[in-house]
Amino acid sequence: MKILVIGGTGHVGSHLVPILLSQGHEVVIGSRGKKNVPEGSPLHRARFVTCNSGDLHSLASVAQESFDAVVDFPGTAWNVWQVFRDTASHIIACGSLWMLGYPNVAPTPELTQNPCVFEGYEKRYQQIIDMLADSHRHKAAFTSVFPPNICGPGKIPLDTLGGRDIEVHRANMRGEKVYLPEGPEALIGPCDAYDLAVIFALALNNRTAAAGQIFNGGSAYALTSTQFVRTMGHIYGSEIPIEYIPWSTYKNEISPGVGYWWHFYAHMNPDISKARTLLGYEPKYTPEETLLRAVNWMRTEGLL
Repeated sequence: MKILVIGGTGHVGSHLVPILLSQGHEVVIGSRGKKNVPEGSPLHRARFVTCNSGDLHSLASVAQESFDAVVDFPGTAWNVWQVFRDTASHIIACGSLWMLGYPNVAPTPELTQNPCVFEGYEKRYQQIIDMLADSHRHKAAFTSVFPPNICGPGKIPLDTLGGRDIEVHRANMRGEKVYLPEGPEALIGPCDAYDLAVIFALALNNRTAAAGQIFNGGSAYALTSTQFVRTMGHIYGSEIPIEYIPWSTYKNEISPGVGYWWHFYAHMNPDISKARTLLGYEPKYTPEETLLRAVNWMRTEGLL
């Protein structure tokens, strides 16, 4: 197949492209050309085209070339759908487990749980629902993959305050105290970018099974908040003391901002049984292993 991967130089895309190339696909990476691809990277075996997926005219220019499938990582699937739905046979978009809202059950299936509290995700989720409903009227089948927290080499992993701050990781390495909210603990499921790339590849190679589906990506299990902190301490070789405090104090004083404290409030424990059943998906890395891989990458990059 000839596959256009928009965002192919990003965290998950840079894992997907080599997989597709190894399977014999012709891969074209669509990017704005702002990210420097290191010399010797397997990404150089793909062909590059410059495009801004947030701009319909830019996409239309790329669409003058024919593609069997198009993958969208930047969250611009609505534009991709408008441009490629009658020429490509398959369009796959990356979503997020957070789109489903606060989970009623864990592991969480690919079903709306509660209203999404993130405006950008809420809009994109409605677009995904609309594209799924619209796909039978067009040539392209539509599929979306919903990851939880993405981890692994290539990006600073989730930190113990719910962000991706290298200074927080350095504090963890020094064994500084971490505060967690009292009460029932949220489940945190770091998923390796490589494992997510595998789901995209499986969906691309199994169009019939993937058509019209949302697939959760993720590890085989999740960690409690406490175990997440202890895992980071084990990786860094430090004893990280934990102090449990009232939720209101944590939310308002320790980790303000819903994009931060939500990690310690809403479970990130996706039910991956559909991907297992329909695509044969099986994650390679545990949450502990992917956190270690991310920390080792930070060390290699000289960030720690």
